Amino acid sequence: MTFLLLGIPGLEHLHAWIGIPFCSMYVVALVGNVTILAVVRAERSLHQPMFLFLCMLSITDLVLSTSTLPRMLCLFWLGAHDIAFDACLTQMFFIHSFTAMESGFFLAMAIDRYVAICDPLHHNTILTPSRIIIMGIIVVIRGVTFFTPHPILLKQLPYCRTRIIAHTYCEFMAVVKLACMDTGATKSYSLSMASIIGSCDAILITVSYAFILRSVFRLPSREASFKALGTCGSHVCVILVFYSTAGFSIFTHRFGKNVPAHIHIFIANMYLLVPPFLNPIVYGVRTKKIRENVFRALRVKVSCF
Repeated sequence: MTFLLLGIPGLEHLHAWIGIPFCSMYVVALVGNVTILAVVRAERSLHQPMFLFLCMLSITDLVLSTSTLPRMLCLFWLGAHDIAFDACLTQMFFIHSFTAMESGFFLAMAIDRYVAICDPLHHNTILTPSRIIIMGIIVVIRGVTFFTPHPILLKQLPYCRTRIIAHTYCEFMAVVKLACMDTGATKSYSLSMASIIGSCDAILITVSYAFILRSVFRLPSREASFKALGTCGSHVCVILVFYSTAGFSIFTHRFGKNVPAHIHIFIANMYLLVPPFLNPIVYGVRTKKIRENVFRALRVKVSCF
């Protein structure tokens, strides 16, 4: 069985133009995250908790963007609407599980910043390599465990209505609407898991940054305070973009029956596209150690020529 991805309803005539900024963001995300992974792997001095968590986030961003963008661009530019049922379920699993992982790694990085700023003398003893690995494994297992039931549940449902998915990718709620039986319990499970994971992570991140800000304002040097605020502010902006767009999509499914479909779907694309695009810029370009290592590598290559 195959489904048909409609794209953004009401904006079909703009698909070709919408694909241009989407493709640009994907290229930046691809190059930026691969660069971060290469630099951290090559430079032993960067094998620290912050950069190890950043690598985990970069891998998540690469999987999340690659599982959606190439297929989306085929839809926008080539008119490739058909998608096989199993391919649809596979894409759905990667999207939802790696979105949960993205949220988990944001939390892990917030905890790292909290320890580094509020208890710097014990940073390396608290966040040892083994504990970092355990935290990463827990984030991955949580994402896989809570969202593996999604494709399994959809595999069991009968589909006797339209085969048209009113979306740019195989989102769970968009596909479950096509089933010709009562799916109230299935929808409730999906929305509950997304809400619980997202809200718990967001609350813990907020608490972490509240303690960070309290410590920053107590710094004796005003210059150090402004520097720390600038770093934390850029991190918070990326986190806000992710949670605000993801939260809008979740609550629109539950309460926003009057929200136009094209606005809902456009914003639903944002939490898959914008964080992978912004993360290398905010966490990579704005991080002095990574920036210096990238420039050093570029100078070596230029001198070789």
